[in-house]
Amino acid sequence: MNTVDEKLHAIRHSMAHVMAEAVLKKFPDAHIAIGPAIQDGFYYDFDLPRNLTPDDLEDITESMKEIIKRGSAFEKRVISRQEAKELFKDQKFKLELIDELPETEEISIYSQDGFTDLCRGPHVESLNKLNLQSFKLLSVAGAYWRGDEKRPMLQRIYGTAWTNPKDLRLHLDHLAEMEKRDHRRLGKELDLFSLHEEAGPGLVYWHPKGARIRHEIEKFWKEEHFANGYELLNTPHVGKSWLWETSGHLDFYADGMYPEMVMDKANYYAKPMNCPFHIMIYKNAKHSYRELPFRWAELGTVYRYEKSGTLHGLMRVRGFTQDDAHIFCTPGQVEDEILEVLRFSLYMLTSFGFKDIQAYLSTRPEKAVGEPAQWKLAEASLKKAIEAEGLDYDIDEGGGAFYGPKIDLKVKDAIGRSWQLSTIQFDFNEPERFDMTFVDSDGKEKRPYMVHRALLGSLERFFGVLIEHYAGAFPVWLAPVQVAMIPVAENFNAYAKDVAGALKKAGIRVLVDDSDDRMNAKIRNAQNDKIPYMLICGEREQSAASVSVRRRFEKENETMNVDAFVSFIKGKIERKELV
Repeated sequence: MNTVDEKLHAIRHSMAHVMAEAVLKKFPDAHIAIGPAIQDGFYYDFDLPRNLTPDDLEDITESMKEIIKRGSAFEKRVISRQEAKELFKDQKFKLELIDELPETEEISIYSQDGFTDLCRGPHVESLNKLNLQSFKLLSVAGAYWRGDEKRPMLQRIYGTAWTNPKDLRLHLDHLAEMEKRDHRRLGKELDLFSLHEEAGPGLVYWHPKGARIRHEIEKFWKEEHFANGYELLNTPHVGKSWLWETSGHLDFYADGMYPEMVMDKANYYAKPMNCPFHIMIYKNAKHSYRELPFRWAELGTVYRYEKSGTLHGLMRVRGFTQDDAHIFCTPGQVEDEILEVLRFSLYMLTSFGFKDIQAYLSTRPEKAVGEPAQWKLAEASLKKAIEAEGLDYDIDEGGGAFYGPKIDLKVKDAIGRSWQLSTIQFDFNEPERFDMTFVDSDGKEKRPYMVHRALLGSLERFFGVLIEHYAGAFPVWLAPVQVAMIPVAENFNAYAKDVAGALKKAGIRVLVDDSDDRMNAKIRNAQNDKIPYMLICGEREQSAASVSVRRRFEKENETMNVDAFVSFIKGKIERKELV
């Protein structure tokens, strides 16, 4: 953590304490939980007698300002476990934290302005180091104590704090831009998808417009996979428990799987990942080194029982379709395969408009399966591929999974937020557990190398990122409706429909707005729906077999012959232009 980060961390942690003091003044019987500094701000969790309102946040903010004005110093004191229990005897969450502290760890408290909290620090020296104009309380959310949905639901107040008012304003502007791009809001406004708590939380309903975009993504994905030497698989949604016992998932991932189903006196599970099914296809026959590598891809829908408190729109769901593939190859093929996978990953990400890409290489942890020589070869292959592509990268020493090293690719979206999408992951575990072999050139059976690979991640999460990256204004090749036909009056509806027919014949997705709305209202509706092109038809256009073209979010029109416009837009679609 650099000096600036340390300073902000101390400011935000101090603000959390000030907020807790203000809340206790408003609700003297409240139980306080934890209040850490986080990226861009802070929060504190409370057990309160009633739900907070926006007016409460205003009251708490004014109280915080009064506390800050008093300028009290932060005083640290180390106390005994017994003293701590006596001090916090009326605070059940603090008592639980005290009981969990190791006997060898010192217990420290920080006090300011008469308020005392159990805390390791750090804080600013005194409250007069906090700027009254550089913080803001943002929102209230529910949060389970310790993140456990079986524990009490608390109210979490989020805030942000900065060193000066200018940085606060910049951050609030950024938050406003994030709100404008929120995929949950845009998904509803643009009629792309929905979520239905009453029918099952974390399960996505794709509406026609969203499904159309998904179709275009899948079509491009499949075409590029065939072009890059992959074959496509389709596998079941459920499998016998033997699969998950053999893979090891029931040993370390059972809490993330849906409960077992009993059918024909056997236990089945909804699949949380596709790899055991791909392995079963591999084991359906014996293989020679001459056949390898196998590059097998699947848009496989999987099910994971995520905790309800972690579900978030399309970004965290319980049923999703993985952009999944597995490569089975010989040790001698590993380097070329990894380089090709990384190149393919970058091609796919840039094709959707992501240009700023950072790589992260995670290496062998202390506890790992597989021979050290395997790990060394795999890590060297990953590192060589990253460097060959000229990517910036960080190394996470010991951060790999126990079954293999990996590369993660993070992209920055249009407003600078990072999203982890692509993953290239070695697996030395499952080939051993499933006794996978191939016959090498010396006639001996050997283990193939297995590489898990996702380019987009999951279609649901990728779609959510894509919505926010483009703020719902998709490139024309992805837009669910590419052209809106806008007749200026009812007399020109027939001509608009004739033009629409020509567009549809050329494979262009078109909508005719033959409603009774005025022309300006029709244009506004098309702009609100973020349709890339509007074709306005009136007497002049009809007489000249032309259309008046207005681009999304622009005010100027351009007259074009119908055939010329068809050729123009088809070119943009075929080239998959992003602008």
